[in-house]
This record gives sequence, structure tokens and C-alpha cells, in this order.
Amino acid sequence: MPTTTSPRLLYWQACRHPAVWVRAAKLGLVVGIIQVSLNQGDYWLRDEVTPLILLKSILSPLLSFGIAFASAVATQAESLQRSSS
Repeated sequence: MPTTTSPRLLYWQACRHPAVWVRAAKLGLVVGIIQVSLNQGDYWLRDEVTPLILLKSILSPLLSFGIAFASAVATQAESLQRSSS
């Protein structure tokens, strides 16, 4: 009788894979830096950086990383589920 692994456990297992972190960093942080350049770059170039601009400049890459990480975890969890079936 085949055993099934709970989806929650699969997601936690996927979070421990280094490839998930590398994929999220490569995609998420690069996209986030591009977003910062496009959205706040003119403030940085004119030396008009305020605490709000600094906050946005930090949060943009973090948000992109989070989205890429969630996607990479879901993909890895699906792969783990297929391999355990």
C-alpha cells in the first residue's frame, strides 16, 4: 500500500532544498533590483533619497524574492510528490 505525504510536509521538505533558495535568489533578487532601478532610480540619481525611498528600495527585492521563493517551493513540492507516488 503506497503511503502519501501530507502537502504541508512536502512544502517543508522543499524549503530545505538548496536549489530552491538558489533559484529564488537568482530570479527574485535580480528582478527586485531591476524594479528598484526603474521605480526609485531617479531619486537615487538626483540624491533625493528619503526614508520612504530607502524603505521601498529594500522592500522591492524582498518582495520579488518572496514571490520567486514561493514559486520555487511549490514547484519542488510537486516534484517531490510525483517522485514519492
